[in-house]
Amino acid sequence: MTYSALADEKLRQIQETGRARVLAIETSCDETAAAVVEGGRTVLSNVIYSQIPLHRRYGGVVPELASRNHVGQVGAVVRQALAEADTKKDELDAIAVTSGPGLVGALLVGVSFAKAFALGGGLPLLGCNHILGHIAANYLSHPDLEPPFTCLIVSGGHTHLIEVEDYARFRLLGRTRDDAAGEALDKVARALCLPYPGGPELEKLALSGDPHAITFHSAFNEGKGFDMSFSGIKTALINRLYTMEQRGETVNRADLAAGFQYTVNHTLTRKAIRAAITAGSGSLALAGGVSANQNLRGMLSAACAKEGIAFYCPQPVYCTDNAAMIGAAAYYQLMAGERSELSLNAYPNLSIFDEDQT
Repeated sequence: MTYSALADEKLRQIQETGRARVLAIETSCDETAAAVVEGGRTVLSNVIYSQIPLHRRYGGVVPELASRNHVGQVGAVVRQALAEADTKKDELDAIAVTSGPGLVGALLVGVSFAKAFALGGGLPLLGCNHILGHIAANYLSHPDLEPPFTCLIVSGGHTHLIEVEDYARFRLLGRTRDDAAGEALDKVARALCLPYPGGPELEKLALSGDPHAITFHSAFNEGKGFDMSFSGIKTALINRLYTMEQRGETVNRADLAAGFQYTVNHTLTRKAIRAAITAGSGSLALAGGVSANQNLRGMLSAACAKEGIAFYCPQPVYCTDNAAMIGAAAYYQLMAGERSELSLNAYPNLSIFDEDQT
C-alpha cells in the first residue's frame, strides 16, 4: 500500500472515531519542542528545549544558529516526548508540525523531520499555522472553551484581534499597523540595556516603577478602530531616553519601563474589550508569548469582569512557543479531513487570512 493510501486510511479512522493521538513538532524560532496530544485537549507530554542561553550573548535570536541547534536537538526532543507520553510510534495516529510563520531555516528543520517520520510510519502529516497554535493553547487550559469567541494574539511577531467563528474559521477584526506589541516591548528593553529576552525583563523592571509618572500617547491608538500602532510610542521612549542621557539628567528606567508597558497594555485591553463587545461573542481569549505578561492578564481580566465578558488565557507553559498547542490545533484540522502532502514546505510568511498570504 502506498504512503498516500495509508495516510488516507488513518485520516478516515480519525474522522470516524474522533480519536487522534498526535505527535506535534514546533521549531518556528528558538525553541525545539515536541508533544503528544490526544483528542486536541489532553496533553500526554510537552517537551521544550530552549535556546535562550545560546542567543543571550547576541541580544536576540540568530537565525542560522537557531536552525543548526534545531538539527542537533529535534531527534532527542521527539524521543523524550514519546517516552514521557508512554507512547510507541505505532500508537500514534498523526504527526503535526509548524510550517509557518517563522524563521525559514528553523521551520525547515521541523518540517523535514516530520515528513520523514510520517513517511516511515504511514501517518497523516499536517502542516500547522503557528498562530492557530497560539489560539488553540487556550483549549488545553480551558476544556469548556468553544467557538465562537474573540481572541487577542500578542507576540513578538504578531498582534491581531480575531473573531474565532469556528475551529477552522476566523475573521480579522484588527491588527498592528507596524511593530507587534511584543516586538516594541523587546526593543524598548534593549534600549534600557536589559538582557535578552527583553519582554520578561521589562516586566520585572516595571514592577518597581510608577506607570503614570511618564506617559506616552498615540492619537492613532486613541481612535475608534481596532487597528493599533506601537512604533511611534516606542520611538518616543527611545528619543526621550537618549535626550535625557545626553543632557546628563537622571534616568528613572523603572518609570520608563512601567509607563511604556502600561501604555501598550492599556491599548491592547481597550481595543480587545471593544472588539469583544462589537463581535458579541461574550468571551475573550488571550494568546501568544506576551500573554504571559501578568500586567496584561490582570488588565484584561479586570476589564472583562467589569463588562460581563468571560476571560480565558493559557497556563504560562502554553503561552510561549510549545508543541502542545500545535497538537491541539492539528486535531481539529484532522477532524475536518485535512492533511498535507509530503511536498509540504516551510512558509515563513504564512497567514490565517487569505489577504495576508505572501
